[in-house]
Amino acid sequence: MTSLIGLVAAIAMMVIAQVSTAHTAELKLFSTIGVQGALEELLPLFEKATGNKVVTTWSTAAMLLKRIEGGESADLYILTRSGIDALAKEGKVVPASAVTLASSGVAIAVKAGAPKPDISTPEALKQTLLKANGIAYSDPAAGGASGVYFAKLLDRMGIAHQIKAKTRFPPPGGNSASLLLTGEADLAVQQKPEIMYVKGVDIVGELPGDYNSVTVFGAGIAPESKNAALADLLIKSLRSPEGDAVFRSKGLDPS
Repeated sequence: MTSLIGLVAAIAMMVIAQVSTAHTAELKLFSTIGVQGALEELLPLFEKATGNKVVTTWSTAAMLLKRIEGGESADLYILTRSGIDALAKEGKVVPASAVTLASSGVAIAVKAGAPKPDISTPEALKQTLLKANGIAYSDPAAGGASGVYFAKLLDRMGIAHQIKAKTRFPPPGGNSASLLLTGEADLAVQQKPEIMYVKGVDIVGELPGDYNSVTVFGAGIAPESKNAALADLLIKSLRSPEGDAVFRSKGLDPS
């Protein structure tokens, strides 16, 4: 709670230092669900401190990137860092505004209270996956980072054909951990902070050793934004020590 109070105070000081941004505005944000847990705690504090509103569209980074490349736009984008860099090269993000926010690994979860299987080594993970009745992960065809990676990992492990029949995909833009609650799967694979966002599940741990994959999340401002100063203020608040504390509490490693 102290860090959140500190964040409000820190944002207020930023507003005072940049009074030209302290007008009522509606900031349009496209954000990946990879950081949703942290932002849903931080954005209301930003709104309270600035008196402005943030209107957020949530989805996977890949789906948002596709929408932006298809002509949709917002004031501020929070996607994978590689997605932000790609948009900067296309002229759809101001290059100087592009920053890294945080990173996270891929984790496995079970329904809360269920026994936690052994995933401590590559071989233990392999045996756990082979014994599972249902394994949920993001549909690689939808472009979600963890789903694309895990599908490739199954090929690398040589068990893709054995896992195929018990694979369960959440709806587009959904969270694989939600399928634990419905009983459709007994294991879920997703970015750690995305799993932590779902109530009623327990994290077993991150994928072991070099089987893990770290995704880096970044932010960037659209060149056509009429609220660029406010977007920049939001980025600064997210990268403050108080913002870092919230990211860390949600399973992310701040930059």
